[in-house]
Amino acid sequence: MTQLEQLRTLSAVVADTGDIDAIARFHPLDATTNPSLLLKAASLPAYAPLIDSAISQARGTDLAARVADAADLLAVTVGVEILKLIPGRVSTEVDARHSFDTQATLAQARKLVALYEQVGISRERLLIKIASTWEGIRAAEQLEREGIQCNLTLLFSFAQAVACAEAGVFLISPFVGRILDWHLANGAPKPATPQDDPGVQSVTRIWHHYKRHGFNTVVMGASFRNTGQVLALAGCDRLTISPDLLSELAAAEGGVPRALVDNGERAPAPARLDEIGFRWDHNEDAMATDKLGDGIRKFAADQRKLEAMLAARLG
Repeated sequence: MTQLEQLRTLSAVVADTGDIDAIARFHPLDATTNPSLLLKAASLPAYAPLIDSAISQARGTDLAARVADAADLLAVTVGVEILKLIPGRVSTEVDARHSFDTQATLAQARKLVALYEQVGISRERLLIKIASTWEGIRAAEQLEREGIQCNLTLLFSFAQAVACAEAGVFLISPFVGRILDWHLANGAPKPATPQDDPGVQSVTRIWHHYKRHGFNTVVMGASFRNTGQVLALAGCDRLTISPDLLSELAAAEGGVPRALVDNGERAPAPARLDEIGFRWDHNEDAMATDKLGDGIRKFAADQRKLEAMLAARLG
């Protein structure tokens, strides 16, 4: 068996891409997209009809409103195509510019779900992807009560993970590679082994905390830089992996032992983290504060680029 085949017996494999061809090639359970992946996919010839469809359906009283509507329609149109190829769910992301606005996040999330439902896709096949800010977590808590399940992304700190679980969100995407990037950029030595990788250690700590305290939130390791990081988290609930790394795993032989093992120890959950505690604990993690802000800015920049492309077509 290849390493990818073995990994699938330990963790649910998710494709971290909006590339329909790659999804068809690797047969993941789920797929997840974001503004950066949609922007990249929009440059592929196969996506031209999807862009045309979104533009033709866009509505609004002015160009800005039509562009925003076209962007939502494109995200949903791509999601619908992805769902034709996978048995599970697709994650569709809320505009990163709403990361500090609970009400705006709620409004766009509900709109995306409604657009999917208009074309016959039920919310059981969706995850709404939201940045793991305090405001985003509060929006996700409300959406979960409405039966809209969420994927909390740009998660770097333990405080973010704790708050997400306490809010009852369906799934979190703790980042691995971007954590390592930060540590290397700030003078840390390259990890001697994947187990020494600070991103791997972060996800491992979160996974064990959830299991020990009985949280049902799914842990989906994300943002991998190499297959060593992926295999060091074998046994994590889910792993979202780029097509390049999926290709490497599909071509590689060798054993894949379970890395994350639930030892069965259980304990009552600690006192709930309030807003002040969340903000302080997150602030104490310099890596997490840097990478959360950087991630939001980059997703927002790619969203603006995507909208500029759509505006040029609509104008």
